[in-house]
Parts: sequence; structure tokens; C-alpha cells
Amino acid sequence: MKKAIIAIAGAGLLASACASDPYGGNSYGTNETVRQGAIGAAAGAVVGGLLGNGSGNTARGAAIGAAIGGTAGAIRGSSQDRANQQRYRDSGGRYYYCYDNRQSECYWDNGQRRY
Repeated sequence: MKKAIIAIAGAGLLASACASDPYGGNSYGTNETVRQGAIGAAAGAVVGGLLGNGSGNTARGAAIGAAIGGTAGAIRGSSQDRANQQRYRDSGGRYYYCYDNRQSECYWDNGQRRY
């Protein structure tokens, strides 16, 4: 039983440690894709480890749970990131979006950074 708990905790920590916020937690908040992906991976590892413990495959269950939970969390977070974007139009009629009101982190519709 101790090995199962250690495996579950280890898988959850490893899965959530792999996620990094490319925005560095700047003034406009956190990247929801990264944050919710990490939470989903950790929760999925715990649930998968518990379910896999009954059949003796705790580590495998934790790994599968982390992958599924991380994917589901990242999809949900990505949807929220898109909802948080501010859209603008420049003088030429081209659209771009920004993650903050100061417009310091802006991108064109094709994903290229707007300087």
C-alpha cells in the first residue's frame, strides 16, 4: 500500500512539474492552458493510480490518468485563454489580439507576435 501511495504522489508531481508557464506569470495573469493542464494531470494521476491499484498496475494507471487529465485540463484552459483575449483592429483593418489592456503581449490572427 505504501508503494502505491508513493507511486501515485510521484506521478502527480512529475506530471504537474512538466508544465511551465511561458508567460512567466506577468501582470496580466496566468496562462489557463498551463495551469489547468497541470491541475488536470495531477488529479488524473491520483485517480488513475487509485483505479490501477486494484489491479496491481498503480504506476500505469497513474501515467494514463495523468495523460488524460492533463489533456482535458489543457483543452479547457485553452478555451478560457481564448475567451480572455482582447481583440483589436489596426489602421489597415487587420485584426490582432492581446492578453492585457496595456497591449504589451499582442499577436496577429495567424499567431505571429505583433511588435
